[in-house]
Amino acid sequence: MKLLKLIFLPLVLIYALVIKLRNLFFDKNVFKSKRVNVEIISVGNITIGGSGKTPLAIYIADLLKGGGKKIGVLSRGYGRKSRGYKLVSDGEKIFTEVSECGDEIYQTVLECKVPAAVCENRVDGAKQLIQDTNVDSIVLDDAFQHRWIKRNKDIVIFEQRFLMGDDFFIHNLLPTGDMREPFSALQRADAIVINRKFSEKEEIPEERRKFFKGKKVFTAYYKAISFIDIVKKDEYKLKGFEGQKSLVVSGIANPYSFLNVLLQTSVDTSNKLIFRDHKNYSQKEVQRIRKRFYATNSHSVVTTEKDAVKLMKFSKELDDIDIFFLKIKLVFDDGESFRNYLLSNN
Repeated sequence: MKLLKLIFLPLVLIYALVIKLRNLFFDKNVFKSKRVNVEIISVGNITIGGSGKTPLAIYIADLLKGGGKKIGVLSRGYGRKSRGYKLVSDGEKIFTEVSECGDEIYQTVLECKVPAAVCENRVDGAKQLIQDTNVDSIVLDDAFQHRWIKRNKDIVIFEQRFLMGDDFFIHNLLPTGDMREPFSALQRADAIVINRKFSEKEEIPEERRKFFKGKKVFTAYYKAISFIDIVKKDEYKLKGFEGQKSLVVSGIANPYSFLNVLLQTSVDTSNKLIFRDHKNYSQKEVQRIRKRFYATNSHSVVTTEKDAVKLMKFSKELDDIDIFFLKIKLVFDDGESFRNYLLSNN
């Protein structure tokens, strides 16, 4: 993989030039961002996958909903098998399958019970979502690079582990590295959220911290809550899984944190199946899970909530196996400050 990334190294210069020109055209109003008639809060990042955009979008949607806002969530719907605008939910009823809208927005709807839609064109999608559901605020999930729509607040989230590292094959622009844009792009952001996930807080190096100057900076982490049966929806305490020999199944961008928290809760993670991010499970993968489960005499299958929403449709094929997802939530170190910032008009 690293050899392939080295071969693509010359393309980094071309990619850098393209995004620089694109941002310049927006800055000079050659490309014009359009405004819609509701408050728009964008959640995004400058890296590919794994920073916690969707948990943050869920946190914000819940917070605004609790504050009396009629909030909606709009996403591109990464990995979906459809195109164009799709109304996922009106806040009460879900209208699409996960394959039609993508795992992230489906998880958001299950968690928040708010109106939600997917659309590649965020301007058209926002206008249609407003028309369909009469929302007064919209959270854009993964939209920092989508500059065609004006936003009231532009929030960028980082994984702390990313900010602490210095790996040529990660801290470089695509296609050699994992960065969609350079750190200098953060001049467009209004606020930064540093997600340490299940790790202790660390001091961010000055070489990275300097790009945060003048921005609101918040820190957050994940808290493991419980294990939930994906079919029966029964909830179990973490202690009930201590020492349990489970088959761990994961199809997320960075499984490191998921495996780490399972170890912290004393779940045996030595037996695992790791798939690529946004894995669209088929009968092939289901049979592979079944085979590994019985071959290793596992007690249960433990997976992520993101994977669970896609495995639910195979409940018949997996009805003889107990499958649980780890329920987690995003917690801010200073939740009141973030709430005040989010609800402010600035």
